[in-house]
Amino acid sequence: MRGRSVSPVFVGREEELAALSESFDEARKGTVTAVLLGGEAGVGKTRLVQRFAEHCTAGGAHVLFGGCVELSTEGLAYAPFTAALRQLVREHGPAAIAGLLPDGAERDLARLLPEFGEPSGDGETDTGRARLFEQFLTLLERLADSRPTILVIEDIHWADRSSRDLIAFLSRNLHAPQVLIVMTYRSDDLHRQHPLRPVLAELGRVHGVHRLDLPRLSRDEVAQQMTAILGKTPEYAKVEKVYERSEGIPLFVEAMLDSGDECTFPESMQDLILSSVERLPEETQRVLRVAAAGGIRVGHALLAAVSGLSDVELETALRPAIAGNVLQIADNRAYVFRHSLIREAVHDELLPGEHQRLHARFAEEISKDRELVPPGRAAVELAHHWYGARDDRWALISAWEAARKSYKAFAYTEALPLLERVLMLWDRVPDAAELIGTDHTGVLERASEAANAGGDVDKGVKFVKAALSELDEAQEPARVAQLIARRAAFKNSKGQIGVIDDLRHALRLVPDDSLDWAEVVMPLSRHLMLRGEIDEAGELIAEGLRWVREHGERCLEGDLLLNLALGHSLNGRLETTIAINEQALEIGRSEGSGRLTTRAMGNTIDVLIDMGRADEALRMAEDGWRIAKQYGRLRGSGLFILNNWAEVLDALGRWDEAIEVVDMALSHGPVLRTRYSLLRVRADIALARGELQLVEAILAEIGVFKERPQEFVQDIISNARLRIGWYLTRGEPGAALGEAERVLSYPKQSSKAMLGWRLLSLLRTVCDAAEDVELERTAAVRGHAAEVAAELSVIGPVVEAYRLSYSGDFDAAAAAWERLRRPHNQAKALLRAATAAARCGDREGAATRLKAALPLARALRATPLVEEIEVLSRRVGGLQPAQEPSELLTPRELEVLRLVTQGRTNRDIAAELFISAKTVSVHVSNILAKLGVTTRGEAAAAAHRLSLLS
Repeated sequence: MRGRSVSPVFVGREEELAALSESFDEARKGTVTAVLLGGEAGVGKTRLVQRFAEHCTAGGAHVLFGGCVELSTEGLAYAPFTAALRQLVREHGPAAIAGLLPDGAERDLARLLPEFGEPSGDGETDTGRARLFEQFLTLLERLADSRPTILVIEDIHWADRSSRDLIAFLSRNLHAPQVLIVMTYRSDDLHRQHPLRPVLAELGRVHGVHRLDLPRLSRDEVAQQMTAILGKTPEYAKVEKVYERSEGIPLFVEAMLDSGDECTFPESMQDLILSSVERLPEETQRVLRVAAAGGIRVGHALLAAVSGLSDVELETALRPAIAGNVLQIADNRAYVFRHSLIREAVHDELLPGEHQRLHARFAEEISKDRELVPPGRAAVELAHHWYGARDDRWALISAWEAARKSYKAFAYTEALPLLERVLMLWDRVPDAAELIGTDHTGVLERASEAANAGGDVDKGVKFVKAALSELDEAQEPARVAQLIARRAAFKNSKGQIGVIDDLRHALRLVPDDSLDWAEVVMPLSRHLMLRGEIDEAGELIAEGLRWVREHGERCLEGDLLLNLALGHSLNGRLETTIAINEQALEIGRSEGSGRLTTRAMGNTIDVLIDMGRADEALRMAEDGWRIAKQYGRLRGSGLFILNNWAEVLDALGRWDEAIEVVDMALSHGPVLRTRYSLLRVRADIALARGELQLVEAILAEIGVFKERPQEFVQDIISNARLRIGWYLTRGEPGAALGEAERVLSYPKQSSKAMLGWRLLSLLRTVCDAAEDVELERTAAVRGHAAEVAAELSVIGPVVEAYRLSYSGDFDAAAAAWERLRRPHNQAKALLRAATAAARCGDREGAATRLKAALPLARALRATPLVEEIEVLSRRVGGLQPAQEPSELLTPRELEVLRLVTQGRTNRDIAAELFISAKTVSVHVSNILAKLGVTTRGEAAAAAHRLSLLS
């Protein structure tokens, strides 16, 4: 029911409505995933979205609605997604919705809606939340298989952290056609520290996410709105007054006209909004104040109970508010304020004592009958109202219960502030421990778990420190050990040192024949392996395996096996590594452990790269990524697998594809260590292409220039290799030689192909470059490198190829790299062989090798290598003539170039050729590089000059 103050005509917004429709058209093709609609409070976002939804529904689309409420910030997790699920269940029934998901997946959705049965009992809490995200993504994609689907989420400025994370996840990963997410937010509410600001900034960089700002109405549009409301054309002076005072905010225009034909203007906008309320009967105003304490939406039965009115009395009291369009009737016998600003204005009018009493009444009635609120909301509603009632005892109890419910729903970030509230209230409630069944330290431990699962490392560290300060390790050693191990995990995720010292301390606290001991041995042995302490780690693993096998701890056995395999990998024993990884993989599959399965697959991909089995590595990477998403391990093992995938593509010279994989992985917000690994792959490609500015930025972020302390062999060697490459590319062989001296002084070198032998091959290049100016130092480095090489094993074709490069047999190395299909390494080996031939006077042999190397380097756009080849070619008189541009451009690149010359944008080209805009961007970059130009205009000019498109 609408009052006369709302325009019956949809005024203005044609441009914005067209933009939404265009985005929906692109979403149906799979090129747009989301629209962020921002605007001030009262500017008409809801009306615009409703009109858009009406148009889409009339066209056959399925529109789902979910809204965020202020209560979300107090732990009401996933509110908009729960609402959308509830709509689906109401329309189709839970069985039909469950049928759209993989077998058993509805048990994850049961954490949001009880209609889906009993939630899964997944003990791997860090995977459950990610799996829930995957199931919602799958659900949207399956819904879109039958008809276009739109998910509308309003007021995301109130979204809880878990909802914000799910919004970001869906926006990045929703690539299926026929799905569009439309989200609204108050742009004027976003202060500098607002948690939505970084989410908006992140989404603004995601391809397929559009931003749309809803402006205020113009003077003419205000006049149209007034005419539609009044039913006649208003006087010019009245339009001027309303427009000047409302500043084009539609809600304020309505409120002014609703204040009477005299069009009086209160002193404040809150008074203006309240004017329509103040003209209502006193009993109606009283009930509205009660409703405002309950939130923007409140059920009839709950409102009747709190207000003390019968059904008839309540309906009589609310009828004027509904007729005046202050309240609207929602589904399931609920009332909703027409606009959140109206509810806020009414709520702000509550006196302090009245505010507390009303919240207490809501809490009391919900405690008596939890069915007065929608399923799943009682706990957080009680926490909200008892806290608002200033009842410390019940506020603490209800916050603890709500935190447990949030934790069960994988809403760790919503559980955390509730646990913080418990800690804040603790000293005010004398028998707090008896009331909730745990001591103060137990709350701190739970808070540290929630912080760890939610990725809030800094808070997690604070809670762990606080908990440790309350415990005596002599009295509760196992408890202290668990906290110390968690602190070590926090340190590791932040890239800090001291992890092993913490874990050794934890191990000393627990009996060596207990599950606690085995659980500490697992991370400790892994870190020891990574630091190169392979013998010590092996002894711990052997004892740990004996214990876990006796007690049937299969998943822990699998983890220890993977740690054992890691040591064999670092020692270069690749076949043994594969065999042990397969044992762990089988355990993971038989136990249904997504964490163990994906970890085993990621480690196996790494070994396949070292063995030169690139095709197998690519297939497993693709399978592993799919399985990681299936198990909800996308941001954990999934991103580790993506890193390995990028490494395979990098080795094969498929650099543009590798960059896409790296960018995709980085967009998921990996933990710091995984992020650094991904950036190293990107830096390797940038170095090879001479993109020094990008290389410098990456190395600065990783901390390569700051000599950040490192404990792990892989980090130490990889960072040293990047520093050496940086110095060589900048023409500073002396600095590169100094870095070679430093890395050789490290006592633990690895036989792993992509670590130790790759480094030794690079050191040969450094010595050859620096020998003329640093003869003695170079000789010392050569001698030290030879000692290291003598200690390393030589197993597998990749190690052999690097060994040939290190030993100076460059022709054999080039042949080996060709067999392995690694064109960059092959081209470098050919250049080194040509250099050696030229020094021996074999100009023809040098020219032959350079002619083979040049097209390889050019195809990779490896600019520094191309320049080196061309310089040596000129010296030996065998310069390879540059290829004609028409020969360099592929048929697809010629198609893209044709559209570029027509002035088409990347998005236009993508639509024309049925490819993604990102792929178009890659093609355009390739075209510019191959034509030797820097702008699209120069490319068009070159195309005409060279008659490429004739």
